[in-house]
Amino acid sequence: MKLHCLIIFVACILLNTQISAQNKIAATPPMGWNSYNCFGSAVHEDEVKANTDYMAKYLKPYGWQYIVVDFLWSYDNPPGSNIGNPFQKRLDDGSYIPWLTMDKWGRLTPQPNKFPSAFGGNGFKPLADYVHAQGLKFGIHVMRGIPRQAVWAKSPIKGTNSITADMVADTNSKCPWMNHMYGLDMKKPGAQEYLNSLLELYASWGVDFIKVDDLSRPYSAAEVEGYKKAIDQCGRPIVLSLSPGETPLNQAAHATQYANMWRMADDFWDNWKEVLHMFDYAKSWEGVGGPGHWPDCDMIQIGKLSKRGPVGVERYSRFTEDELYTHMTFWSIYRSPLMLGGNLPENRDLELKLFTNNEVLAANQNGENPRQLYKKDGAMVWYSHVQNSKDLYVALFNIGDNPKPVAVDFASLGLKGKVKVRNLWKKQNIGQLKKRYQQNINPHGAALFRLSPGNN
Repeated sequence: MKLHCLIIFVACILLNTQISAQNKIAATPPMGWNSYNCFGSAVHEDEVKANTDYMAKYLKPYGWQYIVVDFLWSYDNPPGSNIGNPFQKRLDDGSYIPWLTMDKWGRLTPQPNKFPSAFGGNGFKPLADYVHAQGLKFGIHVMRGIPRQAVWAKSPIKGTNSITADMVADTNSKCPWMNHMYGLDMKKPGAQEYLNSLLELYASWGVDFIKVDDLSRPYSAAEVEGYKKAIDQCGRPIVLSLSPGETPLNQAAHATQYANMWRMADDFWDNWKEVLHMFDYAKSWEGVGGPGHWPDCDMIQIGKLSKRGPVGVERYSRFTEDELYTHMTFWSIYRSPLMLGGNLPENRDLELKLFTNNEVLAANQNGENPRQLYKKDGAMVWYSHVQNSKDLYVALFNIGDNPKPVAVDFASLGLKGKVKVRNLWKKQNIGQLKKRYQQNINPHGAALFRLSPGNN
């Protein structure tokens, strides 16, 4: 009996240590920029550097820090092209075209025509060094599994004795919208070693963040665990982001244990109906997020989008100004990761204003336990707790199509006596009120406040 209790005690210590270590990575929702919404598969190194320079100059003081190169960086997009998902075709000998840039171990590497600093086997290290020199962090998008061309080539798996790619691939596991990869059969010897070799490579480049695609829908639990194990052994703290949604709600405990963020929904774009759907997704995941593990509303559709695809024509966000404030307000109060999707150097004063309000961003970084208070008659209210305080963050939303007053009763939030109300977007104190606060809000608009009990 004593030995049994000791085993349980040690196991609990190890689990708590694992959770504590994970919580130190992405202890608050990651904030950064991702190339997908403005460049699709066709981002080039100079454009990544331009967005890095902008973030370092204008956004870093407000907590923005990640620069993430999204998908198909191993594919040769000629300058100016906007090819989205080029399906590979098989030649007579069984090989694939287009052939993705790959090393002898079956690991995809940056295409040098798009990323000139990768010439000579440098990989992403020179670009990561550039980002790090600006005081920022570097991330990449990867597809789940192992390249089909590596399976055809029977590429050896680094760290194994004569195991090759065709021996670890699950050829029945395929991504429906990009046919470059097979899944990994994690029960086969060499599968974990392949992922270990990937993360060792990424760590040597200086990668701080990986977004693994085709992993959450359907949810590939064994491969999620495999990536987490590989990160743990690579010697570098790396954020693990799972994509795309919908991540199944019944996998919440698993995602919380093994990932730092995961998509709740499919790709989000600048369409009001998708905002309304996101409110529902967020409500279904209410109470799950916390240090080291964040439900992800997807990227922020603000700024210059779709310069080379992937959805629609080149444009500034189609959201109205009120919708832009709702977008930023909800992502902040909900504590979603904040990943900017627009081309930063083309930001106008409006975009810069939306991204640099330190009081609004504090709700995202420092709020606790965001909850929906009510949603009825075209109005919605969410709130969260301010850390180490009795104060609350409260967001009011008019989700209807006509102007309307949106109100919050202080008693419903557990607040008594006089309450100081501060408008965070305007950085103005409204005053001290006793029972409730109400504000007229434009259609599809929002407002964000900090409520402070009078004696606080």
